[in-house]
Order: sequence, then C-alpha cells, then structure tokens
Amino acid sequence: MTMPYYASAEQVMRDRSEYARKGISRGRSVAVLTYADGVLFIAENPSSTLHKVSELYDRVGFAAVGRYSEFESLRVAGIRLADVRGYSYNRRDVTGRVIANAYAQTLGEVFTQQMKPFEVELCVAEVGDTPESDQLYRLTFDGSIVDEPDFVVMGGQADAVTANLRQHFTHGLGLAEALRAGVQALSAVSPSTSANGGEREQLPAAQLEVAVLDRRRPKRAFRRVVGAALAALLADQPAPDEAAPAEAAAGHAPSAPAPGTPPGLGDPAAIDTAGGTEEASAQPTTQDGVGGGTDGSSTSGEQ
Repeated sequence: MTMPYYASAEQVMRDRSEYARKGISRGRSVAVLTYADGVLFIAENPSSTLHKVSELYDRVGFAAVGRYSEFESLRVAGIRLADVRGYSYNRRDVTGRVIANAYAQTLGEVFTQQMKPFEVELCVAEVGDTPESDQLYRLTFDGSIVDEPDFVVMGGQADAVTANLRQHFTHGLGLAEALRAGVQALSAVSPSTSANGGEREQLPAAQLEVAVLDRRRPKRAFRRVVGAALAALLADQPAPDEAAPAEAAAGHAPSAPAPGTPPGLGDPAAIDTAGGTEEASAQPTTQDGVGGGTDGSSTSGEQ
C-alpha cells in the first residue's frame, strides 16, 4: 500500500513564499515617493502600453511589480470595487485603506487556498489634503499589508533601491527633486546603466513610466508625466506649460495644456471639463476632458 503524499503546512507555506519571491525578483523595480504636492510613481518600464502604474479612483493610485496578467486582474478588480462603492455610498467613502484591505484579503486567500500564489507586490497610494495625510500601503504576495512613510520600493532590487533612497530622499521635496532622487535610485540597480554594465549613466525618459497624484487638482488627482514634460523635469528645466504668462490663467480653462505644448503636466489648478462649470463645458473638448489623465482614456479603459 502506497503512503499518501504529505507535507507540513509550514513547508507548504515556505515553498509558496519562495516561489512567489523568485517570480517577483525577476521584475524591474518600482518606487512610490511622497513629495510636496502629492505622491510620485516611478517605474522602470520600456513598454508604452503595459502599464505598471495606474489610477484607481479620484485620489487613489496603484503601482505593481511581478507577473503582469495577475496584477492587471487585481487592478481591474480594484477599479470595480471603487466604482461600486462610490456609486452606492459616496465618492468620499472610497479610500486607499478600503481598497488595500480588499487586496490584502484576496491575496491572502489565494496564498493559503490555491496551489500557486500570485507573483505580485502592490502599492496603493492615496493623496490627502496635506502632506501629512498622504497614505502609502504596501501589499505582498501573502496578503500582508504595511502602511509605509515617505516612500515604498518594490521589485527584485528593492533593498538596494531603498538604501539609495534613504541617502538622497528628504521629506517635502519638490516634484523635480523627488523625481531625480527616484530615478537615481532605480538607475543604480538597473542593468541598462553603466553601473551594471550598460551604456548609460541614468535611465532615459523612454524607459520610465512616471505619474503623480497631485493634491492641487480639485477632482481627479492622477496624471501621467510624459514626453517633453518628463524630459524637462529630468533635465531640471522648467516645463513649457509652467512658463505660460499668468494672465492666461485668469479665466477658467480645462486642465489640458495649451495647444502646441507637450502633454504631461497640464494646469493643476484648473477644473477638469468633465463635471465642471457650464462655462467650462461650453469649451471645445480636449484630450484631457475625459477626466484628468493625459492619455485621453477613462479609468476603466486604462491599462
């Protein structure tokens, strides 16, 4: 008579943890930092369509590393949860803590009840009215959840990136300073840079995915920083839309850049055309009129 296969619960959990960590370690790192005006997301991601960073709701953002198909399904589930809760109750009832707790329950159930755990790490960030009220939640593959101060780093080289950020990050940095600190930390461990046998001193803008939760925006805080705006921030130069004359902002305008300026920053003080005043709704539809993002897509359609 053959003996049935047996393994202790401790051994099973150890094997699942090791399997998930190996999968996550193959992914490129992601850094989420707080700065003076909100929360900054920086990911090493050469793809222009498979995003690691996304919007979940008005003032809640999402970042992930690991297996794309798995964290993409979690992203979509988070958007649906936020939409249903906001529609059923109130938009103010949709918080980063609610979504993070839902993710923690899902990841914990998958880790304990299924043979294969999710090979993902997540960060749910919520921007508050003040820098002290910003919230960063880090979730691991087993459903553990931690409220992190200042910044969160995920991915295979998280320890090295964290050590670099501790040396250069200070509370209350501006957007350009925080971006350069994060890019420098990611560049220190990237195989594309000269420090690790590559050809460049620093990761170029084409290999970065950058977005912010800007507390100065009155509605949807999430916006992507792309194109010339990202290059200007990396080069420590004023973005083209920041050099616009002050009198141009006297009247109400949609939160898209003026014609001829590159996308990426827009006007953080302007109200989005969707749901704005009657004066704003009478203006021509712009790329940003969908709801605050620079890519012209709604939340549920963004990848």
